[in-house]
Amino acid sequence: MPKLPPMTKHRGFPSGLPGTGFQFTIRRANPRGVTPLKTRKRVADRSPTDRKADAAFLHALWHHFGREPFERGNLDAGRISWLFGQELIPAEDDFDPASYEAMLVIDEDLARRNFPQAFEEVLEV
Repeated sequence: MPKLPPMTKHRGFPSGLPGTGFQFTIRRANPRGVTPLKTRKRVADRSPTDRKADAAFLHALWHHFGREPFERGNLDAGRISWLFGQELIPAEDDFDPASYEAMLVIDEDLARRNFPQAFEEVLEV
């Protein structure tokens, strides 16, 4: 097995949305290389479960990191990509979308407008 790149594991971060196949974290670094982050366009006809997963992920990010920049680490690239370039933005000028060490930050104003429920103390899922 090839040597895996270093990856911060965010202890205490939820692994996914209960009762669905949506994951929020990965267990180990990808041996084929880091999956690059990309902006995915959210359309109005996404399923309620998809929208709930976005809100739950943002809720977990806010309550784990708050306003502070955070390292991508073991956070799932697919789940990040639904918020990337919108509610999640690069926190550094030399941002590398294909790095586990990439720093992200929540665009709080936009996130509060798009997902107000994510900022409540408890999110019902």
